[in-house]
Amino acid sequence: MDLRGEYRIPAPQEQVWNALNDPEVLRQSIPGCESLDKVEETVYRAVALVKVGPVKARFTGSIELSDLNPPHSYTITGQGKGGAAGFAKGEARVTLVSDGRETILTYTVKANVGGKLAQIGQRLIDLTARKMADDFFTNFVRTVSSAALDTGTEIDLAPRDQASATPIRTGYGNVWAVATAVLVALIIVLFLIVRS
Repeated sequence: MDLRGEYRIPAPQEQVWNALNDPEVLRQSIPGCESLDKVEETVYRAVALVKVGPVKARFTGSIELSDLNPPHSYTITGQGKGGAAGFAKGEARVTLVSDGRETILTYTVKANVGGKLAQIGQRLIDLTARKMADDFFTNFVRTVSSAALDTGTEIDLAPRDQASATPIRTGYGNVWAVATAVLVALIIVLFLIVRS
């Protein structure tokens, strides 16, 4: 599975980088995350309850950061196991670019799934992944840009390559799409994103 996406986050690049490296911010942002613990400076362990179609499982995973170039980019490598539900493993490249007082986050994910997850179909996995990524970024933006949320300003989190994507209204929001149920289960395999 290959996914890519781009989000505009209404916060300065340094603030976004710090939040992406804060286990508590990530724990609050990752859908279904039960725990996210820093094991070493660049290694995390996570547990998340993930539902993909009829398959619901608790995934336990590890995430390692590499190619760190603060506050611009890094690579996330992870794997997660969900018992009989299967496994997920993959890699995500995350890049941050400053755009005035906002930050553009882009990512590319390559992931593999096995077990029951692989049997339910790529389309359902992709849809779930995008929904989980949207949920992650909605939660992340609420945490990172509380000032924007307080003013009720509109934040466009839509992927930049989707002309029909709907902007979200902070505080209420529908977000459009991005990432991987696998990555959320993998990076919690988010997660996406996800550090998503």
